[in-house]
Amino acid sequence: MQDFLWYPLKDLPFIFLVLMIAFTLHEFAHAYSAYKFGDRTAYDAGRVTLNPRAHLDVMGTILLLVAGFGWARPVPVNRGRFKHPRLMGIVVSAVGPLSNLLTAVVGILLVYLVNESGYLNSASHGVQQAIGHFSYYLITINVLLFLFNLIPVPPLDGYRIIQDLVPLKVRIKMDQHAQWGIFLFLLIVFIPALRRETLDPLFSVWIDIFLFCRDTFEQVFSPVDWPTLWTDFLM
Repeated sequence: MQDFLWYPLKDLPFIFLVLMIAFTLHEFAHAYSAYKFGDRTAYDAGRVTLNPRAHLDVMGTILLLVAGFGWARPVPVNRGRFKHPRLMGIVVSAVGPLSNLLTAVVGILLVYLVNESGYLNSASHGVQQAIGHFSYYLITINVLLFLFNLIPVPPLDGYRIIQDLVPLKVRIKMDQHAQWGIFLFLLIVFIPALRRETLDPLFSVWIDIFLFCRDTFEQVFSPVDWPTLWTDFLM
């Protein structure tokens, strides 16, 4: 079974917990911001909630485990109900990926707070290993979701942001060819050669984001021994 999974079988409990957090916060951010801007569509559909059951998509979750990418249930948004459809549409689209970035930053901060308390060094090896695995997946998956969702191809948030930025004529043209964008997206994901030239360089940016956060927090907190904490992933 391990051969069919993107992640190690023994880490599935951590993966599922991280996915519940990441997908739930992402979709809640879309739904809540749309509701605050005057669109009740997501609210009436029961999506303005932090209950993971309202947001998780079975197929999207399975594909993330198998292929390394996935999705939650899209939040229904009616931009026509916004006072400023384009501007508010951009905000509603952007807050989803930004929620993942914020979750990753909070995850890094929590590791520094635990380390500052002295618990990280005094805990048993099993607890240290659990903290290492959970923090690694919480941080990396959320940063990767942030980057992934900003790709400007349908049905991702980056595509919707571009739609609200371009003139109406261009948006109509984009809508007419959106189905081809979806095929392009699938080709990039499932063809290894295309993935190596497109997604892999993008995803490598997560390291730069992590290092920036690390250097920033270490201006305030004691350094964390990340190589030891994440030893199972850096070997």
